[in-house]
Amino acid sequence: MKAGNIEQFKHLSQFRDLKDFNNNIEAFLAEHKKDFTKSELICFKALLRYCAKIAGVSNVSINKLLQSISERFGEVSESTFHRMKRKAIKLGILTVYTTYRKNNSQSSNVWVFNRFLNSQTIDTPISDAKQEKVAKNQKNIVEQLTPHETNNLSKTNNHINKRNENVLDASYTSNRVPVEFRDLVKYFFDDAKTIEELWKVIQIQTYYLSYYSQKDRLELAIDSFKQMVRNIKFGRKIRNIFGYYWGIVGAILDREYENTLHEMYEEYAC
Repeated sequence: MKAGNIEQFKHLSQFRDLKDFNNNIEAFLAEHKKDFTKSELICFKALLRYCAKIAGVSNVSINKLLQSISERFGEVSESTFHRMKRKAIKLGILTVYTTYRKNNSQSSNVWVFNRFLNSQTIDTPISDAKQEKVAKNQKNIVEQLTPHETNNLSKTNNHINKRNENVLDASYTSNRVPVEFRDLVKYFFDDAKTIEELWKVIQIQTYYLSYYSQKDRLELAIDSFKQMVRNIKFGRKIRNIFGYYWGIVGAILDREYENTLHEMYEEYAC
């Protein structure tokens, strides 16, 4: 590929606009933020900043990118950037094209971000016809997110059993899952496996938080689940509830960590 102005790579963009691009990246990080180290995430997000002119496409040089990172966050090694690049490529979110000058010497790469969300599942205005199609595609999620009345539980269980004989209702949930969390989730996802997987997210995210009690984990799980349900009720389309739930839990823990640092700073500043 020949090197040139960023405008000549406009055709490589896979996004309608910047909002479409940002929605896709938000969904990707909700599911895969855990796969990157803190320094790699800094590199990832720095690259995103250079993809605003052409949504999802940039031809910024690595040297310029690392320089901008060092000015804002401190020095990050080039090897860290390349680790991030390899992970992003492996996860399918990034494609890298090598470009060459007229004398055949290598120039800056072209960084192209790929779609993570299908264009019909993102949270953007669409026509009535497309809304009907989206609703059909999201039928299972909508059904699961509608609380079941007590007298309809038997009908719901029969529907689930017909759909998949291997699906067990909430009463079969492992006793490792707190009863309070099970009883909340079952009104939306009456499926033991789903409840257990959601609780597993809490266990993994708090594994190294030795100061977290079981009560703390339960509160985190309930608050995060309520936030997820609220977002879906307000129209958020989700392709993977576990990845989305992971993102919400991580965001809450990140805010808690930042607040702790702020409190410590104020304490020692006095």
